[in-house]
Amino acid sequence: MQRLLIIGPCGAGKSTLARILGARLALPIYHIDQLNWQPGWVEAGRDALRTKLEDIVVSDRWLIDGNYGGTLDARLDRADTIIYLDFPIYLCLWRLARRIYTYRGRARPDMPDGCPERFDPAFFWYVARWNHGPRPRTEERLAGQESKLVRLRSPTELARWMDSLAPAA
Repeated sequence: MQRLLIIGPCGAGKSTLARILGARLALPIYHIDQLNWQPGWVEAGRDALRTKLEDIVVSDRWLIDGNYGGTLDARLDRADTIIYLDFPIYLCLWRLARRIYTYRGRARPDMPDGCPERFDPAFFWYVARWNHGPRPRTEERLAGQESKLVRLRSPTELARWMDSLAPAA
């Protein structure tokens, strides 16, 4: 695994897994949220994000976590491994609520400074509706990528998969 992509619903644990796998595989980690957001929750813009991602995906080694459907195709094509944390939405919502509480008022590790964690009803609703919008679009984009797709449907499956990996060097 040299070019690894982690996708899935918000709150599934993509960034946490990225930090663990990045360290274990000695891969440079890129959190799309860090690339997309500027202090004060200002978006960098679609073109700026695409440019940043293009520079990353042409390199030989990377681990990128995040969906951002408008930029997904190039990352899917270049990745040698795609980890899809296809966790139940109720679990993701619980984890999202816990994250908001844990980091309230300050930026979490996968976000830039100046983007404090906060409750956003529209974002919570987006996650609650994952199975009716983002999920079908994601599934459509994954068609043809099955040979490099690792779909994990629960934290237990993720733990088993992690245990199956060769030990860190």
